[in-house]
Order: sequence, then structure tokens, then C-alpha cells
Amino acid sequence: MTTPASTESARDVAHQLSALNRYLPVWIGLAMVTGLLLGSAAPGLNDTLDAVSIGNVSLPIALGLLLMMYPVLAKVRYGELNRATGDRRMLVSSLVLNWLVGPALMFTLAWIFLADLPEYRTGLIIVGLARCIAMVLIWNDLACGDREAAAVLVAINSIFQIFAFSALAWFYLEILPEWLGLGAGEELDVSASDIGISVLVFLGIPLVLGYLTRSIGEARRGREWYEEKFLPRIGPFALYGLLFTIVVLFALQGETILAEPWDVLRIALPLLAYFAIMWVGSFFLGWRIGLPYTRTTTLAFTAAGNNFELAIAVCIATFGVASGEALAGTVGPLIEVPVLVALVYVSLWARRRFFPDTVER
Repeated sequence: MTTPASTESARDVAHQLSALNRYLPVWIGLAMVTGLLLGSAAPGLNDTLDAVSIGNVSLPIALGLLLMMYPVLAKVRYGELNRATGDRRMLVSSLVLNWLVGPALMFTLAWIFLADLPEYRTGLIIVGLARCIAMVLIWNDLACGDREAAAVLVAINSIFQIFAFSALAWFYLEILPEWLGLGAGEELDVSASDIGISVLVFLGIPLVLGYLTRSIGEARRGREWYEEKFLPRIGPFALYGLLFTIVVLFALQGETILAEPWDVLRIALPLLAYFAIMWVGSFFLGWRIGLPYTRTTTLAFTAAGNNFELAIAVCIATFGVASGEALAGTVGPLIEVPVLVALVYVSLWARRRFFPDTVER
């Protein structure tokens, strides 16, 4: 039975969100529309934004991701990471969900919904292979998940991504279709070094900066000042970076998205099914195996999210910026961002429903 204290704690979560957080779906919607309008109104903008790249990703997107990631990683209490690494239930569940269930589910949905559109199908499968290492920290933080556990799972995904992405791409794009009699597979040449560069840029740099910021800040001013004074000042920049990234991302593909709305819808349907199945299934699993709310929601978001920047980079580098594969990769965040924002609110509701005795951190 829910106690008054726990009910008040759950209600306080929404009230404690700033206006920026509380209306995040609105800002994200405006950022998408702005990006689409910019991309369609100024076709030459694509070449300008994409002229300089880091690890095959546009420099403006890379800068936005770095700005987005740094405040979140500065919040992590690195001295408490051992608590998360000792939870074998969470670690094993995360590995199974991310590297067995997720890719297999996306492969299945891609063939069910896009059997007649091989380019979009391939792009969608690549999205499923690119496990989340970046934006998931934003959703996890908004849903009051375990920051330390999220950092550990993201680190594990990063390591696995370097060594497993190419092998999984070979299996799902070349071998498995032939085994199942679905036709000839498609070759995808992706080097571990390219994936390593992506991980280094989008996770390694902000991770080092976040660690150094906390270490130096606590050493000089103490934890109380760091968490009560410093973190609130830099916290909003994570969402500023997110909104900037979305504007640039949709500006790069705005003309294509607006020119082919039916194709976007065809790609969106399996993505919607994927995010819903992965998040709900992962949250239910965490609840059933007895994980606390903070780790259950962390498990759900790290399993449902995808590394769209890596997927887009691979699609563009392999098939070209105007390819159907690149369009499928771009539609990924078009669907993922609003869906996972909605799931933040679902998670906070589920906290009250399934974890009534949860005490806010």
C-alpha cells in the first residue's frame, strides 16, 4: 500500500522538473520542425553542415552531442560505480537485451514491415545493431534512473560495440537472410577503428571531462558545493545540446524527409513497435527479477535506446548520404526522441504503480 510519504515523493518528481524539462516534448517538437524547415528552405545548408566531420559524423552534430553528454557525465558519482558492477542480474540482463534480443527484434520487424524495400530494411537493421551509448543518459536522468548504473551499462555497450558491431552486421545482413531463405545477403564493410572513433568522440571525451570536473570540483570545493551549486548551473546545457543536435540532424535530412513522407511512415512503424516492445519488456524484466526502480528504468532505457549517430555514420559512409539506408538511419531519432521522452513519463507513472515505496534520491 502506498504511504503518504512515498506518494508525495512520487508527485514531487514532476514538480521538481524545470520548465525546460517539463515541456521537453514541446521543445523537441519545435527543434524537429525548425530543422526540417531549415533543411528544406536552404538545400545548400546540407553541404555546409556536413563539410567537416568527426568519425564520419557532421561536426555540428558532434559538438551538439558533446555539449549534451558532458553535464550528464559530470553528475555521475564515479567513486560509487562498484555498486553497479556488482549487480550481476542487471549486467547479465543488459547484455542479453542489448546484444541478443535487440538486434534480433529489429531484424524481425525490418523484414516484416519492409520486406519489399531492401534499402530501408538494411538501414533499420543497422539502427538495431548500434546500441545506445549517448542519449540514453539523458532519458535515464529525467526518469530518475541510477546514474552510476547507466554509466556502467553505457561503458559495456561501448566496448561491445567496438568488437561486436561488424560481426553482428555480417551475421544479420549477410548470413541470416540466406539461412532463412530470404534472399542474398548484403555486404557491409565497417571497421572496428571507425566504430572506435565514434565511441571515443561521443563517449570518451565527455566521460573524461565529466570525471575530471567532478574530481577537481569535489577536491577544491567539496561534494555539497559541487552537487548543489555547480551541477544545477551546467545541467540545462545537456538539454540545450540535445535540442541543437536535433535541429542540425533534421536540417541535414529535412528535404528528403519532406519529399518522401510515405517512406518515412513505412520506416516509422517498425521503429515504434521496436521501442515499445524493448522498453516495456525490459522494464517488466527488471521488475520481475527484483531490481529497484532506479535500475529497472536504467535497464529499460539502455535496452530500448540506439546509437543513432553511429548508425547514421555507418549508413552514410557505406551507402552515401542520399541513400535509402541513410534515410532509415535518420528516421531513427525522428521516432526515438519523442517516443523515449514519452516513456520518461511512463516510467515515472510506473514508479508510482509498481514501486510505491521508492524513496527519491
